[in-house]
Amino acid sequence: MIVADTHVIIWDALKPEKLSRQAKKAFLEANRMGGIIFCEISLWEIAMLMKKRRLSVDVNYQEFIRLVSNSNNYIFKGISPQIAELSTHLFSTTNKGPADRIISATATIEKANLVTSDKILRRSKKIQTIW
Repeated sequence: MIVADTHVIIWDALKPEKLSRQAKKAFLEANRMGGIIFCEISLWEIAMLMKKRRLSVDVNYQEFIRLVSNSNNYIFKGISPQIAELSTHLFSTTNKGPADRIISATATIEKANLVTSDKILRRSKKIQTIW
């Protein structure tokens, strides 16, 4: 099982050539095995990107999410009290936004690698990443 960062979910759906070879391999293996955790905060991030027109697709938000969620063995994961608490301790207050904190905390709590191209997250010794 792996956790997918929001941009990785989007790239897998729209621009798979942007994914690293290791990320593609992790997706293939996770699809066959335990699945890919899709943090529900990513739903909000995608909605905001579409609203701000930083993400443009040919379908509305609801349809895009339906198509994306059917494309892989995604397991939607909400914010538990443990994830919420851990997210406040992972980074300094000036370092990462709330979504990154929640996604990283989810990976830690689930003992899963986080698939991300984010250099700050990849350099962190607190999170196991794949890129």
